[in-house]
Amino acid sequence: MTNSPSQNGLSLNQPILLGNARRGDRGVVQAIDPQRGTSSLQPIELESRLIEFGFVEGAKVEVLHEGIIGRDPIAVRVDNITIAVRRREAMAVVLM
Repeated sequence: MTNSPSQNGLSLNQPILLGNARRGDRGVVQAIDPQRGTSSLQPIELESRLIEFGFVEGAKVEVLHEGIIGRDPIAVRVDNITIAVRRREAMAVVLM
């Protein structure tokens, strides 16, 4: 993550899953690992959908908002667009 430490103590030098990020956390997409996501989608379909949303290697990501119930879904800025994604699917996005 390339941000100041958040309330949950994320390390600045270690990869983190987007699904574990908190509001205000920022990072750069390092990889998509659809096996980590717990989506009802098939892994190949989840990977394809995330890529279509803009989660490609090198994309800048910032968590803008968290849902009230269970902090889900999350609003995320990916480069210049803002999308909402479920945390269970965001677990497939690895950030640095």
